[in-house]
Amino acid sequence: MSTRESDTEAFARRLSGIREASGRSYGALARRAGIGASTLHRYCSGHSVPMEFAPVERLARLCGCRGEDLIALHRLWVLADAERGRRAPAAPEPEPAPEPAPAPAPSREPAVPRTARRRRRRWYGAVAVALVTALAALFTLLAYEPLPSDPDPEGRRTAAGRPAGDAVPSAGAATPFTVKTDSHLWRYGCDHTYLVGRAPAAVPPPPAESEARPWAGALGAVHGGDTLVRLTVQGTAEKAVVLQALRVRVVARRAPVQHNAYRMSMGCGGSLTPRMFEADLDRPRPIARPVAGDDSGTEIPAVSFPYRVSAKDPEILTVSARAARCDCDWYLELEWSSGDRSGTTRIDDGGRPFRTSGAAGTAHDYDIAARRWVEVTPESP
Repeated sequence: MSTRESDTEAFARRLSGIREASGRSYGALARRAGIGASTLHRYCSGHSVPMEFAPVERLARLCGCRGEDLIALHRLWVLADAERGRRAPAAPEPEPAPEPAPAPAPSREPAVPRTARRRRRRWYGAVAVALVTALAALFTLLAYEPLPSDPDPEGRRTAAGRPAGDAVPSAGAATPFTVKTDSHLWRYGCDHTYLVGRAPAAVPPPPAESEARPWAGALGAVHGGDTLVRLTVQGTAEKAVVLQALRVRVVARRAPVQHNAYRMSMGCGGSLTPRMFEADLDRPRPIARPVAGDDSGTEIPAVSFPYRVSAKDPEILTVSARAARCDCDWYLELEWSSGDRSGTTRIDDGGRPFRTSGAAGTAHDYDIAARRWVEVTPESP
């Protein structure tokens, strides 16, 4: 009887087939993709799954993989990545119990006076009470972190305080899907602007796209003009979940940030955006409008809701939220149904709203030769 192919094996088989069809050796392909030949071999043999899709996309494009074939490979990687997360480490074998040690001889410490013992007990009790109080305060702070500028008048539940980008249940313990978010995407892999309240000499060189989140977090940077958010939605069971609609909620509006604008343009390449939605945050009621995606200049037709997802059929959606006249805090609501169940899930940036501001400050590009940021001269009208 045949054994069912795992998600990791299916991903490895597809990637290996793409490599073989290209006629390139592991060594030649790995050098061009910037990874080790042994690492590529582990990917193609199913011994390991890359932590991010970016190296897989580079490999596939070098082999001529485009369009729907690349989207299919992305889906297989999502499933293989989820399968890796479900694997539990093997429990270590119990160590043999040590032989009982001989009982120590009774000590002959001098007796402590009763008054000193009472003082010592009171001191220990005070320390214990202070420690318990501090721990209780710490656990309360970690368990609940209020959302700034978001009163949430309808009382909807939100996963406040979770790390951004983690895959979490949509709402409650028994919901039928998870959502993993990434809010630091760059258009075409290079085109993005961050607003930073520092002089150019105090801003480090632009990072790779994969390192954008820690770079921006360390500088207190704000998305300038546009925020791209990728949602990877995957069911938790074989039964399909229907995604009915995606809504944009703006919870705060301020004047645009006046910080310097730093434009990212390091390592520009192709970008895969198969399901793109655009929202104009300057409008009183922004709408997530489906638009055509892009695959290195090749248009991918727009597809409207509804979508169907399950454990074996994830969906990747990309939202582009733009602002020119406001510094906006916003989040998304995903409406879903599954059989006789339905609900609405809030999607935000790790418990806080996403933030996008119009880029009102002076623009800067990074001069690689001079190794410094330079002010961009406005073009003549």
